[in-house]
Amino acid sequence: MAKIIGNLVPEDDYTHELGPEPNFNESMYFNFFDPEQAIGGFVRLGNRANEGQAEMTVCIYLADGRVLFAFKRAEISHNDAFDAGGLRFEVIEPSEKLRTTYNGGVIELANPKELSDPGRAFKESPRRRISLDLEHTACGPMYGHANNKAEADKDPEKQFAKAHYEQHMHVTGTLDLGDEQVEITGYGLRDHSWGPRYWQAIKGYEWLTMNFGPNLGAMVTSVRVEGEKPRASGVLVKDGELIKISGVEIDADYEDNGLYHKSVRAKIETEHGDSHEITGEVQGFIPLRNRREGMTTHIGEGMTRWTFDDHTGYGLSEFLRTL
Repeated sequence: MAKIIGNLVPEDDYTHELGPEPNFNESMYFNFFDPEQAIGGFVRLGNRANEGQAEMTVCIYLADGRVLFAFKRAEISHNDAFDAGGLRFEVIEPSEKLRTTYNGGVIELANPKELSDPGRAFKESPRRRISLDLEHTACGPMYGHANNKAEADKDPEKQFAKAHYEQHMHVTGTLDLGDEQVEITGYGLRDHSWGPRYWQAIKGYEWLTMNFGPNLGAMVTSVRVEGEKPRASGVLVKDGELIKISGVEIDADYEDNGLYHKSVRAKIETEHGDSHEITGEVQGFIPLRNRREGMTTHIGEGMTRWTFDDHTGYGLSEFLRTL
């Protein structure tokens, strides 16, 4: 069984008791990248059972620049499973092995930035059906917390994730595109959180996930909440052990609109006092958004090729901005 760091237990891999808050959300997220084929993507289910729906997202970056994308607010009536809109997550061995499957439709975006106008993109883009079947096996510890008191003490409308953990994974499986079947072998990161959430509770963040093979991965993040000091943190996962990142500086180059990032630089310092610079070049980008009460949260998702010392790998750079 994989090592667990924080006040977590293996059973936290399953869903939790549905809270009374109208905006209670329990979500799981998995990203994956095959470095040999330059194919990757992510899947997410956010159960909002008190709202009667689950946010279902599937995003696949193809090597030729196309992106296959699906989003649905699928109807649910409980929080007993992650199974909605054709997307399903299964715990095979808690903290160690999980399975994700999707069978359903996607739109095919030759120019993924057309999703900045989702109504038009969903109306005008070609559609196809795909099947995705992936197994995610731990290649590092499960790290995080089951109850962040500072977050839990906030008004539910201001909370984002009072319980949250992540884990680097080895990923294998198949992507059936209908006219082609692709074997996936690579790495990624998974994320699980539960508690009240509105996307607009966060002013902005950068979340950088990266894998450089079976023995080296990293996560770096910087979070900004209105009225609070910015929080920056991260981890290196090396040979199965977790090393905390104590200092973070993140810089990026953007397109003219100031929202779509093209490249990223992260300067980090670990708890052991050593410093590193990580650079990333975005290989594929897709703009997402979430709207509520006159506020728009932009979420830029970049499939990124990372360089760390003499290592090269893949992962995701996710930038959130609430305007």
